[in-house]
Amino acid sequence: MNHRKELIINLIAWINRNIQSPMKIDDVAAKSGYSKWHLQRLFFAETGQNLGQFIRERKLSLIAEQLISSNESLISLAMKYGFDSQQSLTRAFHKKYQLPPHKYRKTFFRQHFDDFHTDVKPRK
Repeated sequence: MNHRKELIINLIAWINRNIQSPMKIDDVAAKSGYSKWHLQRLFFAETGQNLGQFIRERKLSLIAEQLISSNESLISLAMKYGFDSQQSLTRAFHKKYQLPPHKYRKTFFRQHFDDFHTDVKPRK
């Protein structure tokens, strides 16, 4: 495995372990030992995705999972994943999923609940 690929794999693992921390590209760059500009070029060359987009998409997918598997409030999720406000989370979420978070939860929570209960078999 080449050095660049190994670096990006390690950084993605670090991002995933620290995803609930407030995270900026500068933080990831400091971890990598490269300037943020050079790191962003390396990350894009290796993944085809820009670093900021990767972090944002990862946070939004985890929030989507938590919306359907928990009753955690939207403001709590926004703060937990480093969004400036509930409104900024709602805008980003709607842009990715074409639904505001509360509607996403309402739509998919019931489906998740129904799926969970159909997987449970009664005892004999």
